[in-house]
Amino acid sequence: MAKKMQPKPDNLLAQNKKARHDYNILETYEAGIALTGTEIKSVRAGKLNLKDGFARVRNGEAWLENVHITPYKEGNQFNVDPLRNRKLLLHKREIRKLEVALTQQGLTIVPLKAYLKHGYAKVLIGVAQGKKLYDKREALKQKDQKRDIARAMKERY
Repeated sequence: MAKKMQPKPDNLLAQNKKARHDYNILETYEAGIALTGTEIKSVRAGKLNLKDGFARVRNGEAWLENVHITPYKEGNQFNVDPLRNRKLLLHKREIRKLEVALTQQGLTIVPLKAYLKHGYAKVLIGVAQGKKLYDKREALKQKDQKRDIARAMKERY
């Protein structure tokens, strides 16, 4: 039986589809983002890009880096740098787990999606291990095979 496609939730702001293609996601964490007033207005409008973003742990704090939030149109002098580092709001034990994970060779932290939850901007971050080129090809091949099987089953019934 074919799996039903779930509709896109209204609170989803941005998604990093390339991260799932380039990395194997080992663990995920939900984190809040410390934003300024004009940044949250721009995020609510969906003007954010997670594509090249990553997270880093410095001095016992988690930081989201290289995530672009477009300046708010009516922000004028209150707008900040679109690529500035933003603090991630996590529990201390979660930050320690991330710190331990980063010390292992080949692991990184990537943002997977950004969304609103109870009016607050949240980001789902994942501890990820990079895929090799042949792993990416294999994943695409399996995806195509599943699509072909689904088509054949649909025509048959």
